[in-house]
Amino acid sequence: MGIDPDDEVLVALDSLIRDLEENIEASHQVIRLADEIRALRRSGHSYTQILDETGKPLVVELITENLERLQTSGASVRQAHAAALHSEGMTMDQIAELFGVSRQRISAVIRHWRESDPT
Repeated sequence: MGIDPDDEVLVALDSLIRDLEENIEASHQVIRLADEIRALRRSGHSYTQILDETGKPLVVELITENLERLQTSGASVRQAHAAALHSEGMTMDQIAELFGVSRQRISAVIRHWRESDPT
């Protein structure tokens, strides 16, 4: 049995991997920026001076972007995986137990997936 090249779980996982790789790069940027802020503060700079020196993006902006990427990718993987398991015959109760959520949550996830699926 061949694997469908348009397998939605694989598509979602590919996107997740790209987002995780981007988050790794962004995390390194956050570490460098945090180290710079820490050094400037320890040398007596005010936070206003530090902002003038380091500029944007702020640490909090980078962290927020990382979290948003993961939240979006994670939701896509969760939706595609739940829908695939359901289409293969698992019950919503079984999927809910597997995912550690309620049956109602899985029902909503699958419904959202079906409504957003263009096929």
